[in-house]
Amino acid sequence: MNCLRLFILLIVAVLAGCATNSSQNSYAPSKKAYTAAETSRTIDLTHPPRDMWDRVRRGFAIPNLNSDLTERWTDYYASHPESVLLMSKRAGKYLYHIVDELDRRGLPTELALLPFVESAYNPTAYSSAKASGLWQFIPSTGLQYKLAQDAWRDQRRDPVASTSAALDYLSYLYDFQGDWYLALASYNWGEGSVKRALEKNTNAGMPADYASIKMPDETRNYVPKLQAIKNIIANPKKYGITLPEVSNTPYFTTVQKTDDIDIEVAARLAEISVEEFKALNASFNRPIILAEHQPALLLPTNRVDIFKANLEAYKGKLSSWQTYKSTPGESYVTIAKQYGISVAQLRAINGLGSKATRAIAQTLLVPAPGSKGSIQLASLEVPSTPSRPANSAKTSRGNDVVVLQRKANVRTHTVKSGETLFSLAKQYNTSVDELRKLNNLANNKLAKGKRLRVPGTSIRG
Repeated sequence: MNCLRLFILLIVAVLAGCATNSSQNSYAPSKKAYTAAETSRTIDLTHPPRDMWDRVRRGFAIPNLNSDLTERWTDYYASHPESVLLMSKRAGKYLYHIVDELDRRGLPTELALLPFVESAYNPTAYSSAKASGLWQFIPSTGLQYKLAQDAWRDQRRDPVASTSAALDYLSYLYDFQGDWYLALASYNWGEGSVKRALEKNTNAGMPADYASIKMPDETRNYVPKLQAIKNIIANPKKYGITLPEVSNTPYFTTVQKTDDIDIEVAARLAEISVEEFKALNASFNRPIILAEHQPALLLPTNRVDIFKANLEAYKGKLSSWQTYKSTPGESYVTIAKQYGISVAQLRAINGLGSKATRAIAQTLLVPAPGSKGSIQLASLEVPSTPSRPANSAKTSRGNDVVVLQRKANVRTHTVKSGETLFSLAKQYNTSVDELRKLNNLANNKLAKGKRLRVPGTSIRG
């Protein structure tokens, strides 16, 4: 009888030890490949991803963190559905690229949710610690990962460059710490700080893992916030959240530019708003994008062909600015006078301090001859806006002039073999988008013999 009692006690002790180890491992994982069961995923893999959210869920690979803080932050986000919706809409522009990069590197797709926590998916987010961009790089770490930061551009705000840098950094942190929770804590607090906290616990004979080390409140809440976003993305219906539609297709495409071009001109050539252009190209600090930087413009994929066609047909100035190479000690007053602007304008255009009076060896932005900073779009047709009559011929904005070659007349054109919307846009001095609107076209395909409505006067044979 005593032997039986002893045997039962041994079994209970073993089971209790297993339960304790299991609990610790679910909170602070060891470095290994995680299975679907460990991340509490139930996914039907018999069909391709329905959209980007489905694709994100399929790549979850970091063990779930179940804690009071996680529950608290999940409740918080669930009680602010309008904020989740706003962040999710912003994310739609960047998710495909980020998840593609994660898949290419074999990294967990939870990392695509990190900008929710870092920047609310705002590419121009800027913190009191001088962190900037989707991934919130501070200046020094940004430079360490080769993100250019100067008067002309800040690549911490470049979605492509900053994503590459962030995933490089996160991969390094995981290799360094051997644990995704510690890697994420290091991304927020710094790997040195986390390492010292682990060493302090080790020296004190205490457990050296994520659950046990002492961290600042911001870092202690960091992983639970990410887990909370993961919980909602994993099962939005459970929390009463409706996610916006995000197609599993590239939102943007890269276009190389070999000439200086104004941001406003580039946006209008792509037939998108300046705000939408800047959302993808937030790294540019000035109203002009310099060719010497070998820029890669990011354009919505459905606007790339339109941009190229409009660019080829465009006869106006691509830029109303030019650069001036100053010499050390040169007076800003003299430079401003030479280009017909005030020194205050020169400072504002170039981000110079109010007390700066003498130049260093630098590249300054000044108005091109005869432009005075205006944007001339004399040969580009621009769609009308609700606040402007459709037959308006000209609208003036101070020195900025945009000419709208809006035509009241239309005629019909019968499509010939080999003709495209792009060639017809050139022929009739209009845009692909306008031809689509005039003819209610869903795509760029044209059939021989199709009759199209086109602007009234042909300017090319």
